[in-house]
Amino acid sequence: MSDVYDLHIDTDVTVQLSDCCREDAQAVFDVLDRVYQLEDMEPPGPRTAEGPATTVWVATFDTAGGRREDVGPTHLSALVGATLTGGYHAVDEVERVLATGFDVQSLQSVSGDQETEARLLLASR
Repeated sequence: MSDVYDLHIDTDVTVQLSDCCREDAQAVFDVLDRVYQLEDMEPPGPRTAEGPATTVWVATFDTAGGRREDVGPTHLSALVGATLTGGYHAVDEVERVLATGFDVQSLQSVSGDQETEARLLLASR
């Protein structure tokens, strides 16, 4: 394994948002996009979809890169469930950034050998 690989391992965090409207999902992703580099995002469906609507939005952020802008309190219209998956340090870092923009309640943490998953509930400050 090279030193470069060691430095960048486990920097990506996948963020899944559930049980929220499109605008709240975008508000959370915008906060993270001001700090980290957006790696991948599944675009939300159309605003006026007929039938069952998507209730989960997914984006992946690289905690090693980005703009590192300051984050202030951000408004949400309702509570948002968030699941963060990635390396231990990267998930902790993303959780700290979310805590600067939202009230964060930790619901559960599941740890594996190389990766962790944190389940959070986000609310407006």
